[in-house]
Amino acid sequence: MNLTLKIWRQSDANDKGKMVDYKVTEISEHMSFLEMMDVLNEQLINKGEEPVAFDHDCREGICGMCSMFINGEAHGPDRGVTTCQLHMRMFKDGDTITIEPFRAKAFPVIKDLVVDRSSFDRIQQAGGYISVNTSGNTQDANGTLISKHAADEAMDAATCIGCGACVASCKNASAMLFVGAKVSQYALLPQGQIEAVDRVKNMVAQMDLEGFGNCTNTGACEIECPKGISLENIARMNREYLSANVKG
Repeated sequence: MNLTLKIWRQSDANDKGKMVDYKVTEISEHMSFLEMMDVLNEQLINKGEEPVAFDHDCREGICGMCSMFINGEAHGPDRGVTTCQLHMRMFKDGDTITIEPFRAKAFPVIKDLVVDRSSFDRIQQAGGYISVNTSGNTQDANGTLISKHAADEAMDAATCIGCGACVASCKNASAMLFVGAKVSQYALLPQGQIEAVDRVKNMVAQMDLEGFGNCTNTGACEIECPKGISLENIARMNREYLSANVKG
């Protein structure tokens, strides 16, 4: 395939940035999107030009680093995949592909397609943990009975990889699906009850402090989420938050 790429180039957070057009040729439909980007960068380096900066790590849909806004969609036109799992067969020969960073006030651009998502780390640090007895007299985990339904729901919430697609796809740049998932994975388990009140209050407060918007129930976050995190987690977080404030 021969493609035209319209890519956002921005040298640093203070640079105004602009879209730059590139041509790539002989791209195999079996390549992943990141492999196509590697081909482009190799061409740019060979010509003595600055390669396009983009995030990646595992390239297996696990880490959530490879976050790009492709043709107006977080992680591109496929569903249930991260950018590294997106294959070029989703595009056609001669296509023009627009590639931008995830845009949100809380995700400032570092360079080109790389954004700073440390706001998610700070939200997690505000309450995403449990108390564990490490005295040597620990309780056997198998001794705490948990229903399969609760365990399955907690595991579904825990599959969130923190990529930020929910924020990028939301018109309000809301992080409520991310925070809802992180609250839910503990709220559904007995091990998460000790900090339950402080957790949801602190994580929501940190989310607001970071500058994320609020949820208006359009559902774009769930559709674009590569792990299919359900909107039910936002509802659960809201219930946990209301209960926490009633309890004081």
